[in-house]
Amino acid sequence: MKKIVTPILILLATFQFAFSQITDSEKSALLDLYKSTNGQSWNNTWDLSADVSTWYGVTVENNTVTKIDLGMNNLAGEIPSSISNLKNLRNLNLGFNKIGGTIPDEITSIQSLETLQLFMNQIEGEIPNSIGNLQNLKVFEVFNNFISGELPASIYKLTKLEKLQLSSNRLTGTLSANVKNFKNLHQLSVFDNSFYGKIPQELGSLIGLTELSLGNNLFEGNIPLQLNKLTNLETLLLNNNRLVGSVDKSIKKLPHLLTLEFSNNPKIIDVSSNPVTQTTMKP
Repeated sequence: MKKIVTPILILLATFQFAFSQITDSEKSALLDLYKSTNGQSWNNTWDLSADVSTWYGVTVENNTVTKIDLGMNNLAGEIPSSISNLKNLRNLNLGFNKIGGTIPDEITSIQSLETLQLFMNQIEGEIPNSIGNLQNLKVFEVFNNFISGELPASIYKLTKLEKLQLSSNRLTGTLSANVKNFKNLHQLSVFDNSFYGKIPQELGSLIGLTELSLGNNLFEGNIPLQLNKLTNLETLLLNNNRLVGSVDKSIKKLPHLLTLEFSNNPKIIDVSSNPVTQTTMKP
């Protein structure tokens, strides 16, 4: 009899673990995301009666949600604050949608996050001051939104960052010398914003950079000679700023440099529409 019962018990156990046993708080967070972004109209929607592990774009490992990839899926609405209940989430991609509202402060409590991709949406407001809590973050991509304000000081605590893509927003302020903390950075793009002030010479210490895109801003002064230390650089965009002088030959001869843009410097701007630069702040 035991020989018959044992296989049955094994079969029942296997059947039971075929379904994901995520916590109620995690499932509630997923449902909030579904409801707050008009889940019924997604390109690939969820069958809420089915197991969570079958839901499009959701990855479950060891009975916890580790990845959400809903890029280009017609999400429209806002990111709910309850997203913070996904305590073990490593990757969140909501790019190429119609998400509005702001980046919720609560998202910065998910310390397991390695990638946060919110690009090509309609997100407003500022980057949360607590962004520096995401100590494991490697990719932060929020380009092509309506994000405003200055970069929070805590962003320079993200020492594991490999990609920082902030282009085509409404950001302003300066780049801090603390940019030197981004030792693992490969791509830095703040193209098409309203950053001003001098380009920090500390960028020259980021020897892993392959892309440095600073074009279409209000950067002023000379190009730091220290950029000639960026021996892995492939793309350098400096065009459409208020820079003076020229690009040093040692920068032009960087061994892997394929694209260099420096046109329209110093550009003429309407000071009344762009009043905040180092020049206009001087008495």
